[in-house]
Amino acid sequence: MTEFDYDLIIIGSGPSGRTAAIQAGKLNRRVLVIDRKDRLGGVSVHTGTVPSKTLRETVLNLSGWRERSFYGRAYRVKDQIQAEDLKARLHMTLDHEVDVLEHQFNRNHVEVLPGLARFVGPNEVEVATEAGDTTRVTGEKFLIATGTRTYRPDYVPFNGKTVVDGDEFLEMEEIPRSLVVVGAGVIGVEYATMFSALDVRVTLVEPRDTFLDFIDSTLIQDFTHQIRENGVDLRLGSAIISIEDEGTHIEVSLENGRHVRGDMLLFAAGRMGNTEALNLDAVGLETDHRGRLSVDRKSYQTPVPHIYATGDVIGHPSLASTSLQQGRVAACHALETPTLPESPWFPYGIYSVPEMSTCGMSEEELQERGIPYEIGIARFRETSRGHIMGLEHGMLKMLFSLKTRRVLGVQIVGEGATELIHIAQAVLNLKGTVDYFVQNTFNYPTLAEAYKIAGLDAFNRMPIPDEFKVKKPGEEKPKAATKAKVAAKSTKAAE
Repeated sequence: MTEFDYDLIIIGSGPSGRTAAIQAGKLNRRVLVIDRKDRLGGVSVHTGTVPSKTLRETVLNLSGWRERSFYGRAYRVKDQIQAEDLKARLHMTLDHEVDVLEHQFNRNHVEVLPGLARFVGPNEVEVATEAGDTTRVTGEKFLIATGTRTYRPDYVPFNGKTVVDGDEFLEMEEIPRSLVVVGAGVIGVEYATMFSALDVRVTLVEPRDTFLDFIDSTLIQDFTHQIRENGVDLRLGSAIISIEDEGTHIEVSLENGRHVRGDMLLFAAGRMGNTEALNLDAVGLETDHRGRLSVDRKSYQTPVPHIYATGDVIGHPSLASTSLQQGRVAACHALETPTLPESPWFPYGIYSVPEMSTCGMSEEELQERGIPYEIGIARFRETSRGHIMGLEHGMLKMLFSLKTRRVLGVQIVGEGATELIHIAQAVLNLKGTVDYFVQNTFNYPTLAEAYKIAGLDAFNRMPIPDEFKVKKPGEEKPKAATKAKVAAKSTKAAE
């Protein structure tokens, strides 16, 4: 048998690479993580998930956003918020994340090699370090977890200061008075609404007529109303002709003849798979036009059996949460270790202002599939906790099957949506019904009461099951008589 340096070599230390490495370490296998940065964590820790969510929390705290319904729109925790105020908490959080990750790797005997990896053979990679050195290592199995990079088209005059991508945006030297965000995807929507909460004049430009199409349309309608009320100028349905850096401002010309100006422009329209430098030809792998790899979605095995891929580099759903799961599953499969399959339903979380989160099917999906359903809706202002928190908006929507009474989907917009959704996730995966929300007691006062309200809203319009109906005296027949009746019907049918 050929002796390899490692049982598993992982390229990338983002969420999926991290969990795969730790899982392999716990199985007492020889595992190596190669990352092009000298600090572990990948895009998720340094420019993506963790930084953007930390920035959101900082913005909401320093701006006093959550308390304005009580103390007025002029209320601020800090009057003059500077870019350095936003970065201070960000750097503390990132340092902590890296420290935890390094500790986990050390505890599980995971080796780390900083540098840029490229395949030079079926089981061998060459790693180039920043110092200019190169080294080669061999592995029996490989996991590609290189993530994505920002899409930077030629027509955008990026300069790193006033015209930036999602990675450069975090390094701003000062908070702009006005901001143009191009691309109403998850990243664009999150940053646009965050800076609107800082009272920055934000224009969000999306060439398509709709945005975030995977979200239930009712939720998007409610969300659109809220962000426009909060000051976001949402421009949909017109392509961009040009982006010009005029020195004093950035000017965007739209196909419909309109112009948008701002002190800074954030281009957040798409991402590309980080696979260009891997020399995938050496192992016989191909990518799509966005640099993404195709895999078997149960094992995350690529068409080359000893190479796996996980995380954003395989495309949808491109969530840190799902990537964490994918890495563990892929490592177990690669190392021939049995493990539990992934649950069918997982939550989406969009950390905008307000938050949005969904789990299960949308109303549009139910209509496309021809599934009869009922809707239950609750407004956060209907809950006592909502009043205590000063919430003027927020909605929870649940979809139930009229045939089985099962929960089919839940959509939430408003404060705490990304936390509340896990109740829905549990009930969905356990095949729960509307009756669960009617029968069970929820802590009072909590926002979770919205589940009870929405459950009752749907329950009151749905047919009551026979076993729940109150039977009048004499209506119930002895079991023996019932059995005899069923037997007689069966005999008659057979004849």
